[in-house]
Amino acid sequence: MDENEMIAEEARAAAERAADSKELYEAKMQFLGRQGRVTALMKRMKEIAQEMRPAFGKQVNALREKLEEMFSQHEEHMKEREMAKKLAAEQVDVTMPGRKHGAGALHPVTRVKNELIDIFAGMGFEVFEGPEIENDYYNFTALNTPADHPARDMQDTFYLTDEFLLRTQTSAGQIRLMEKKKPPIKMLSPGRVFRSDDDATHSPMFHQMEGLVVDKGITLCDLQGMLDEFARTMFSATSKTRLRPSYFPFTEPSVEVDVSCHICGGKGCSLCKGTGWIEVLGAGMVNRHVLENCGVDPDEYTGFAFGMGIERIAMLKYGINNIKLLTENDVRFLEQFKE
Repeated sequence: MDENEMIAEEARAAAERAADSKELYEAKMQFLGRQGRVTALMKRMKEIAQEMRPAFGKQVNALREKLEEMFSQHEEHMKEREMAKKLAAEQVDVTMPGRKHGAGALHPVTRVKNELIDIFAGMGFEVFEGPEIENDYYNFTALNTPADHPARDMQDTFYLTDEFLLRTQTSAGQIRLMEKKKPPIKMLSPGRVFRSDDDATHSPMFHQMEGLVVDKGITLCDLQGMLDEFARTMFSATSKTRLRPSYFPFTEPSVEVDVSCHICGGKGCSLCKGTGWIEVLGAGMVNRHVLENCGVDPDEYTGFAFGMGIERIAMLKYGINNIKLLTENDVRFLEQFKE
């Protein structure tokens, strides 16, 4: 009996010392667990005389019930204390002014991409998106760029295998569409492209917007008329375009397209480097070999194609002088593009 009372007192003291539910549980297991003090008493039953075992077992069971009730009460009180503490920590002063959460905004590249799609969709273009992992045929060969062609050196390609690569241009989507669809074709192909190039105006990953028109009687005049409309809508109502001879393996003739500077109106400034013109994209009449590769009769159909870097258009439109600003996710930079 003396030992039972001593164990009960120690259990009560241990329960009162517990600072949280974990410590209270550990104290309970110290006395009522499988290796606890009360269980140890029951294991001593074999040491007791036969005639005294019933009385001994009754006393130990009474002790167990007493401790279980005591620990149960402490657990209820502990839960109440911890809940009160938690509620106090989470208490909100409703009289304090609320925190202002600013609205997000579209990334400038996304804004320009959406704007370009709206402009060309208004001219009847449909959007087609090809795969970012292309094979060599669609990315080069079908675009009139055979294996030994020097134009491949201009692309700085990321090859995955001898056959597959990260596309260097969204022009591959034009081939895929022309294989599936017969003229007339008027398609727009936006997407990410990849080249091993990295400086203030180039990035290893960037976005392009390719366009293609194939039909009977398409001429270079149709291309310039469409580009004039694009420039007026994207930059300013007074913008003009000019075509300069260039070279691309998939177009012939090929041109570089300049837009009159929308900042100085063509008078000359730091943006246009005093020339009054800014280069924005490459274009040209679709090479007859490309049409033949897609099963389109070049004697019956002609077409033009153009391609532009979306980041370049965004940099020109918003006066951004470093392409890396578009990928650094600096909130101070992105906040400037809220509507």
